[in-house]
Amino acid sequence: MEKNSNKNFVSRRAFLGTTAAAAAGITIIPSHAVAGLGHKAPSDKLNIAAVGIGGMGNSNLRNLASENIVGLCDVDWKYSKPVFDKYPDAKHYKDWRKMYDEMGKSIDAVVVATADHTHAIIAATAMTMGKHVYVQKPLTHTVYESRLLTKLAEKYQVATQMGNQGSSGEGVNLTTEWLANGEIGEVTKVEAFTDRPIWPQGLNTPERGDWAPDTLDWDLFTGPAKMRPFNHIYHPWNWRGWWDYGTGALGDMACHILHPVFVGLELGYPTHAQGNSSLLLQDCAPVSQSVKLTFPERKAQKKMKMKLPEVDVHWYDGGIKPMLPEAWPDGKNPNDSGGGVLFHGTKDTLVCGCYGVNPWLLSGNTPEAPKFRRRIENNMRGGHEMDWARACKESPENRVPTASDFAEAGPFNEMVVMGVLGVRLQSLNKVLDWDGEKMEFTNLTDDEKIRTVVKDGFTIKDGHPSFSKDWTDPVPAKEFAAELIKHEYRKPWSLPDMPA
Repeated sequence: MEKNSNKNFVSRRAFLGTTAAAAAGITIIPSHAVAGLGHKAPSDKLNIAAVGIGGMGNSNLRNLASENIVGLCDVDWKYSKPVFDKYPDAKHYKDWRKMYDEMGKSIDAVVVATADHTHAIIAATAMTMGKHVYVQKPLTHTVYESRLLTKLAEKYQVATQMGNQGSSGEGVNLTTEWLANGEIGEVTKVEAFTDRPIWPQGLNTPERGDWAPDTLDWDLFTGPAKMRPFNHIYHPWNWRGWWDYGTGALGDMACHILHPVFVGLELGYPTHAQGNSSLLLQDCAPVSQSVKLTFPERKAQKKMKMKLPEVDVHWYDGGIKPMLPEAWPDGKNPNDSGGGVLFHGTKDTLVCGCYGVNPWLLSGNTPEAPKFRRRIENNMRGGHEMDWARACKESPENRVPTASDFAEAGPFNEMVVMGVLGVRLQSLNKVLDWDGEKMEFTNLTDDEKIRTVVKDGFTIKDGHPSFSKDWTDPVPAKEFAAELIKHEYRKPWSLPDMPA
């Protein structure tokens, strides 16, 4: 990849990527307005298959009900039974590979809403088959997987969308436009937070397994991850807090909360990362954590009335929030819809909630900035998914990119999972230097070792506390980091090759 090409492309998207609308002065493009651009007219229905339908997949399908739902796949047929019952004409599967083999020629597009660790392999395989893909957030489990999906989307020219629906919303639009108009000056510090996790984290690994229900294929759920005994603490839903399957609160909420930061400040790849947390365990994400990512100075677009200096982006979760700035209104809760963001500028402070909702300036000023971003109707009520369906029906040459297509979502998700890397490497006690193009840390030495707590023990005997921690054996830090950047998949699972 050409140096800084991702940042330039993101910039092009923020200001020019939707010029099919902007140049014509159109701010809202409903589906019917783009007829005749592709091989499928908007009036035609897509044949959609979905993998992972018991949770968010169900919501995504509900928002795509105007299309043909032809294939449904889930590893847990008890959890997903209501969805199977809702679409009786669709073919039902446990193994997405079998669904692709049997239905590949009749599928136009695939929705992926599985656990984080299987997003990449399911989506990547679909793209190599020429299928459009909608992938729930976080886009992938690792940096390498995000880069892979970005490049595959470009190679195969398919329509893509990450399931961070706030990216289609007015909050992100206004935040981006206010920043571009110089309403708060130059931004050198951003603070963001969420009130999650709301599922258990910081847990010791179960010492005994449970019998997997007959309706669950645990081997298929595990997929490319290392095999461990089934336990009800992992599935359903609680997988988010376990490193093998999820990315904790960062993966769950940063894709919503940090999107206006990434887009509005044209961030690209970070150069430095630091992480800190409550007790860090080998297998389970911590109860709370903080991350600091540093991004270098960027070249501002001509439309921007501000410079883009080096900026530090701070993240907090697990109940930790930034300190309130001076002049903060007494009694006002910075948590809006599950989190919040504070853009600290040289002229003012911009505040918004999760999904970028309800942006406002600490000064009380009401900006009147030019509107240049494409507006999407009903983004939180199905518009995000239907905008992807619209893009699927357009030819690559004339396609208007979705709000979070992989050209943007891929580099953005790299930023999110970089936070996970910072947390999991925190015991090195150093600022980590990152080469985004090469996807590697540049300041890890051959002699550095890393250990992680396997089990945290605490007992009281005769009124006296006893503390004990079991640790992993020391491993080379370079090898440990490389595995976090690009997982070694359990055989026979494998990803497509990275395009040149």
